[in-house]
Amino acid sequence: AASPWNMPAIFPARKIAEALAAGCSVILKPAEDTPGGAVEIVRAVHEAGIPPGVVNLVFGVPDRISRHLLASPIVRKLSFTGSVPVGKHLAVLAAQNMIRC
Repeated sequence: AASPWNMPAIFPARKIAEALAAGCSVILKPAEDTPGGAVEIVRAVHEAGIPPGVVNLVFGVPDRISRHLLASPIVRKLSFTGSVPVGKHLAVLAAQNMIRC
């Protein structure tokens, strides 16, 4: 789940909630400019008792993270909110492994 910089708490919270409601684990990649909201939300989720490994948080170079995660057989769906050019790039990466977007 990739979230945008302009809504650093709302989108991470929604993406985590949707995954958990569907019974799925989630890997959240917040915007590199505004990671603080996502960090605190993930911290709160863990403090609330969600087991380790269910809600995960990653940081780093966005393209490298995207390429690594979307090449993994573990990832089954991509949830992205952001710019059209980045969305097109992620859709191409996801299509290589038939990952739903």
